Amino acid sequence: MTAPPQDAAPPSEDTDAQVIEASWRDPDRFGAVFDRYFAAIHRYVHLRLGESAADDLAAETFLRAFRGRDRFDLTCSSARPWLYGIASNLVADHRRAEARRYRALARSAEAEEIAGHDERVVQRVSAAVMQPRLAAGLARLSSGDRDVLLLVACAQLSYEEVATALGIPQGTVGSRLNRARRKLRKIIGPAGEAL
Repeated sequence: MTAPPQDAAPPSEDTDAQVIEASWRDPDRFGAVFDRYFAAIHRYVHLRLGESAADDLAAETFLRAFRGRDRFDLTCSSARPWLYGIASNLVADHRRAEARRYRALARSAEAEEIAGHDERVVQRVSAAVMQPRLAAGLARLSSGDRDVLLLVACAQLSYEEVATALGIPQGTVGSRLNRARRKLRKIIGPAGEAL
């Protein structure tokens, strides 16, 4: 038996589809999917619903994925959009609470009056001042527009991945994102131009 050449590439890591298919026979293999994506899913849920819901909903995302792994489309090499779709559905279950939270944030932190012009400029662009306006804007978006915007902005999914996650056409992702950005710009004003 001869040793492989020194410049040979190491064996490539299994794709998510290969790991999930293997987990049908050996359930412990699903742990690799959990290890790859838990932190990202947790971060996304945290951004949507806050820390208190993030632990539970991120764990629930993987529990549902594990239970439904036999329905995963093995032609998709990455489980990322599938997992974000499950997480988005769980967030949808909490949507009324989310909207109430955004309305409460919008009512809470009113900006204090500051004497100097320089201080007003700094305060105007600070995240702390923007938060109530952003929260108010997010609360006014339709659930579909809000899901698309937050999957792109918070999870940094591509249009194709958002389409897969939400089960909608890719063109719908673009139109929902543009509509959400337009609405937020009207509510937030010039300071929110980066959206």
